[in-house]
Amino acid sequence: MDGSGDNRRSSRLEDLAALAGVSIATVSRALNNSPAVREETKRRIWKLAREHNYPFRPHMPAILSGASATIAIVIPTPQGRKGSLDDPFYMELIGGVGEAAREAGCDILISHVAPKNFDDLSDLMESSRAEGVVFLGQSFLHERFNRLVEARHRFVVWGADLPGQRYCSIGSDNIKGGKRATSHLLRLGRKRIAFFGDTEAPEVQQRYAGYLQALAEAEIALDPNLVAPAHFEVESAEDAVERLLSMGVKFDAVFGASDLIAIGAIRGLMRRGVAVPRDCSVVGYDDILLARYSHPALSTISQDMAKAGRLLVSRLLSSAEGAEIRSERLPTELIVRESCGA
Repeated sequence: MDGSGDNRRSSRLEDLAALAGVSIATVSRALNNSPAVREETKRRIWKLAREHNYPFRPHMPAILSGASATIAIVIPTPQGRKGSLDDPFYMELIGGVGEAAREAGCDILISHVAPKNFDDLSDLMESSRAEGVVFLGQSFLHERFNRLVEARHRFVVWGADLPGQRYCSIGSDNIKGGKRATSHLLRLGRKRIAFFGDTEAPEVQQRYAGYLQALAEAEIALDPNLVAPAHFEVESAEDAVERLLSMGVKFDAVFGASDLIAIGAIRGLMRRGVAVPRDCSVVGYDDILLARYSHPALSTISQDMAKAGRLLVSRLLSSAEGAEIRSERLPTELIVRESCGA
């Protein structure tokens, strides 16, 4: 029986053991993710194995039999969102990535890690057992992602296209989407259009820029009282409605920076006896499944989650092959339902 394959593996294990300063047995256990090895030691050995092209992936429990690669999905602590996996938007985006990964013969791993700084990102990438990472959202990590590019880690980001960006991001054209939503409300004759959203979040900031563009083209001056901070939560939008109405602010339309915000606005308005869409039109952003089943059914700006998933996966796999990958903006579409009146 030819044992050359075993000899080659033994010599490679010895190399890693020498580099890590541990025994061959410890290296073997670490590459099989044994709980007998300290986490810090495992991560150090995984990093060495990658750097020296040791083919350890088939032994890692993150890989299911038959999968050609594993893609990790990570959700950074978001601005304006709780970051919960049961967020309808995240669920649909994860579904898009998952379907695209399955078509490509890849497995997916959903991480519970929520990186908050560059060290968190670097540790995550170095210890990950996946071939690459899809980050769902930029949060406040834009500059940190730029630094991560220098280390030649394989990752892509769902998010906005930001100034000075060096990493690949996939996302919708938020400025055009925001302008499209606001322009539709203006065409309906609405003049006092409130904007609900957290403008510190990169994508919301761009949707707000589109809102401002539409107002400017219609020669309508911005009323700062109509800009209502609201997180990506139904309850936050309900509170925003209550604040505006309690202050006596008059408005005849709401552009919510997400569907959950828009649905919350509808709930808040109806609680105060404001009829939607007769007294106030409402448009959201995302076109999550819940939007079509809300009452009234929500008019919204659609993002193609299936296409987003395909682009995120294809860009990530291309980066693994050494190809230069570029960012891309997805077109948006206005979906007219009941909440805006026409």
